[in-house]
Amino acid sequence: MLTADQINAIHRLHTVEKWSLRKIAAHLHIGRRTLATYLATPAPSPVRRDRASKLDPFKPALAELLEQDPTARAPVITQRLRTLGYDGGETIVKDYLRALRVEAKARRAYVRVEPGPGERFDVDWGHFGALDYNGAGRKLYAFCLVEAHSRKMYLEFTHSQSFETFVRCHIHAFEQLGGCARELWFDNLATAVAEHEGNLVRFNPRFLAFAREYGFIPRACHVAAAWEKGKVERAIGYVRQNFWPLRSFTDLSDVNSQARRWLDEVANQRKHRETGQSPEARFQPEFLRPVPLLAPDYRDTAEALVHKDLRLSFDGNRYCVPPRYVGRKLTVKADNSSVTIYDQAAEITRYARSWERGCTLGAERFQKELFAQLAAAQRTAAQQRLVKLLGPASEYYLRKLAETDRSLARQVRELLELVREYGPDSVAAALGKAHAAQAFGADYIANILRQQQLRRDIQPPLRLKHPELNTLVTDPLSLADYDTFILPFAKD
Repeated sequence: MLTADQINAIHRLHTVEKWSLRKIAAHLHIGRRTLATYLATPAPSPVRRDRASKLDPFKPALAELLEQDPTARAPVITQRLRTLGYDGGETIVKDYLRALRVEAKARRAYVRVEPGPGERFDVDWGHFGALDYNGAGRKLYAFCLVEAHSRKMYLEFTHSQSFETFVRCHIHAFEQLGGCARELWFDNLATAVAEHEGNLVRFNPRFLAFAREYGFIPRACHVAAAWEKGKVERAIGYVRQNFWPLRSFTDLSDVNSQARRWLDEVANQRKHRETGQSPEARFQPEFLRPVPLLAPDYRDTAEALVHKDLRLSFDGNRYCVPPRYVGRKLTVKADNSSVTIYDQAAEITRYARSWERGCTLGAERFQKELFAQLAAAQRTAAQQRLVKLLGPASEYYLRKLAETDRSLARQVRELLELVREYGPDSVAAALGKAHAAQAFGADYIANILRQQQLRRDIQPPLRLKHPELNTLVTDPLSLADYDTFILPFAKD
């Protein structure tokens, strides 16, 4: 049998608050069939039994324990009472506690608050299991913000409830809604509330700084006062019932993309039961406070050491950087979409955010640079000087020279002599011509340079007075015929 207070609570929640039987049953810990019976025909108040209970002598001590901790559970209280001589069962304690708490909830009154437009945002988190990334599970959370007057909702899924993520979600919500409300209400979230003692609240100093920057007043709900933020709690329940079922997601970006479409097409367009309007139609953004044009940097930040393999570790993955940063600590900043690596304030490189674990990113890109540096370190001083004078093209030419049977050291010396004689620009140009002809050797380069020098000294042909004479052509001399003629005389 239920108490009169319990029966009154059932009727109040059903007729006044418009709660469903399922919700009332969960709230009062009463079966749905029992609820239906009492709603159909309210029963008279049950007659109390005068039979003594083993717990009766210990009820004053139990009340003192509850004053110390109102949330204490039956097993803990039973243990404490046994030290005072209680020899009854735990079930008696559990039933007594349940009756006390149901009666207290039924007696507790509250005033329904209907803030004006732009007056209040309600904020809370919801847990939605995890997403799988090739066997690596990442917990999934939903950040939910509701404009209390219109019930317009902002929803963003994340893999973290860190302070930085919490603040970024606020900024994204302000940008999406077009401003910030005068007050923001929270349910004692650790990222916002540092300590709540009675009516006294100490907010997280970092969150207070954020509140001052955006010009809103943070408020914390009273302990065990769920109705003070009922709008956002009902919104999260609505997400679970209406958005989440029968959907599949590939990654975090996909979840949020689907959530944005659902908000625009369903959640903020439906006719709300309490207001009789859609949240979008009732929403009045002109009453919101403007936010800073330049959003502050609230990315996740960490310091990471670069190892000899060019890698630094961040959030379960390894990111590669140029070889010159080996042995140094760099700054890593990340949001939901990107990971950026800095040397103090200078950006080094940026990656797309990977939510998998154990991945290595950027290895091929920076290992090529490392191999080039190692090859450069193995050159002789003369080779390094030649490459510095002639540029990267000379590296390939030297490698091809090494494949011939020529002395590499002698070839390098001769090339440096040609640089001193003709200058680096001329030698580099000749190097390109020799490369194109697949002619590898300092003598080829020297021949090209001498020919270029001779061609610069050749004068144009003399023009004669009579035009007919300028058209005369002589047969070209044959050097082979010359050799045939002169060689017999040379032997003599």
